[in-house]
Amino acid sequence: MRLVRYRHGDEVRRGRLLEDGSVVELRADGSDSGTVAPMEELDLLPPCEPTKLIIVAHNYAEHCRETGSAPPSAPHLHPIPASCVVPHGAAIVLPQGIGRADHEAELVVVIGRPCKGVSAEDATRYIAGYTCGNDVSARDVQWATPPAFARGKSIDTFAPLGPCLATHLDPSDLAVECRVSGDVRQSGRTSDMIFSVEELVAESSRWMTLLPGDCIFTGTPPGISPLKPGDVCEVYVEGIGILRNPVVEG
Repeated sequence: MRLVRYRHGDEVRRGRLLEDGSVVELRADGSDSGTVAPMEELDLLPPCEPTKLIIVAHNYAEHCRETGSAPPSAPHLHPIPASCVVPHGAAIVLPQGIGRADHEAELVVVIGRPCKGVSAEDATRYIAGYTCGNDVSARDVQWATPPAFARGKSIDTFAPLGPCLATHLDPSDLAVECRVSGDVRQSGRTSDMIFSVEELVAESSRWMTLLPGDCIFTGTPPGISPLKPGDVCEVYVEGIGILRNPVVEG
């Protein structure tokens, strides 16, 4: 099932995304209400409400090579604030003087219940589902001296999420792509990840309590490139859909 959150007047409602791109509104008990609307006509919200995001660096060997980094022996985890999250359709705003800002297409794990010190074997019990994420990264900030990895990824609007939360999805071998104004820039599969979804949940929960709605960005395949005002950036994850955001100058 693929679930969306959206605003209707002063209310936040939930719906089920259908194969034709329309959304059927869900009642409080989870049943279909029968009210259907095209997704693009809805005021979409992020599919979850995280208290924090955990960015996993260098989780694809080819991405390590393109950045000149050695593949890690343990997951590199970088918590950042959730204030940088925006939904499908919202603009990625490049602040004045930010320098190079790259797209990073990622499968995102969404936590479903409080999670601390869990094993990889038990990790799936704590996962609500998966969504698409774009870990936009300000390289001039991230690679500054001294480096400021988290700061370069924490800028407002730099963490688009959506369009939906896919439940009951096997994350082990999904296509992940990034398209910029129709041009395919990144293409990989989650089977290429160095550390699996289960290992990332376990390692994250070793250090911090994960709360419902918290997100783990699982790393990006190779092909990172700069974004510029006027671009339209799309992140596609198989079984979830397309997260689309225009890029504007701040």
